[in-house]
Amino acid sequence: MTGRRRPTAADLAAAAGLTIPDVIAPGLRVLFSGINPGLYSAATGYHFARPGNRFWPALHLSGFTPRQLRPDEQEQLLGLGLGITNVVARATARADELTDDELRDGGSKLLAKAESFGPRWLAIVGITAYRTAFGEARATIGPQARTAGATRLWVLPNPSGLNAHFVMPKLAEEFTRLREAVESDAHD
Repeated sequence: MTGRRRPTAADLAAAAGLTIPDVIAPGLRVLFSGINPGLYSAATGYHFARPGNRFWPALHLSGFTPRQLRPDEQEQLLGLGLGITNVVARATARADELTDDELRDGGSKLLAKAESFGPRWLAIVGITAYRTAFGEARATIGPQARTAGATRLWVLPNPSGLNAHFVMPKLAEEFTRLREAVESDAHD
């Protein structure tokens, strides 16, 4: 993060419970939704900011962005028809600190936000959180049957460095599948 110092342990502790403003506008191609902000992201004010989080590299490697953006460049996504929000707004050290009720409530709010802003696709990054938030225990990575008004839903793997199930090439491949669906959708 150019020109910014890394958050201290005190900064991270103080970030618990904070929120980060959405990067959102009406009519986006894709609204990406994280599970919730981590403490590093909340301390910096940028989505997916923790070093080691693979969201920004996956976004670039999949062809969504012409170069790898830094978290502090997140507003540039809007010009590409992309945005970022979260299922649950409050920052925690780990997503598993969220309750099932918080995830379900966040899922309802996320669907309402998608209906209001009308992105073509809502991409939730994190299959386990998606299953809990939307009560779909058998959901898999990829397109979902559920919609939010005219917005179609897609589930991506969690880009956290803690998600060892998806190495970077496989993660970028899943993001590419979404980009190809978005582009195919635009040509229909």
